[in-house]
Amino acid sequence: MRSLITLLFVVGSLFAGSASAAPDARQVLTASPVDDIVAQYPAMLSEGLRDGLAASGGVPPMVIETVGFIVRNSVTAEAIEREIVDGLARGLSDQQLQAVHDWYQTPVAKKIAQAEIAASAPSAWRELQAQAPALNQKYRGTDRARQFTRFDRASRATESSVDLAIAVQLGLVSAVSAISSDSVHYDALRQDIEGQRSMIEGVVGQQVYDSYLYTYRDIGQAEFEQYLAFLESDAGRAFSRVVIDSIETAITGPIEQVGSQLARFLGPGNSAAQ
Repeated sequence: MRSLITLLFVVGSLFAGSASAAPDARQVLTASPVDDIVAQYPAMLSEGLRDGLAASGGVPPMVIETVGFIVRNSVTAEAIEREIVDGLARGLSDQQLQAVHDWYQTPVAKKIAQAEIAASAPSAWRELQAQAPALNQKYRGTDRARQFTRFDRASRATESSVDLAIAVQLGLVSAVSAISSDSVHYDALRQDIEGQRSMIEGVVGQQVYDSYLYTYRDIGQAEFEQYLAFLESDAGRAFSRVVIDSIETAITGPIEQVGSQLARFLGPGNSAAQ
């Protein structure tokens, strides 16, 4: 779920708004790094789901490839961006939109945005994994490590990642069960996933923490304090909430429809299933 974790860091730091007309939701999205990160989501999500199904065992290669194809064509960057823009327009006031937009015009915000975009690149995941042990050791007992609780609470990073991870897994179980005669097996898998929230929280929580240390490793302490101030502000919380909720909606909706599409592609009597 690496791509689902990285995006949760896309937030900014609050500065006073100007007297000019407030920017609209599309302008705020464009000013932020969210659109650059979202552009990578469809391919990353498709790859991640295919890898997950392959690692789980017992899923035919045809099903894995078909799931990847359906997800890649159902979850688009354009659809995710539309959901975010609609959410920002509905969920943020003009003052909040102005505050977010103003933040992304500052040098500190631009530096943080570049760090977030770089950390979201597919090529960064292996580097993150390789550096995670050393970063955990380096920051143990430091202010940056202690600040993670504030960061995580304000951004809802772990909470939202866990919710989305479970929703995606349940959607895939439903998808595969749609073309399987072994319904009892998949019912058991569904119950097993729902009963493993605490374990998933532990795994995802560590991934979020590793990503946090990696993403902001070159951000100075004073700069990061500004970032946390925004996360904990009214505008910051609203922006983070809308972005996260919009992404969840844009991703889980198509995932929930994968089952019916798989049935059409690979159901009994379909030549693709032969």
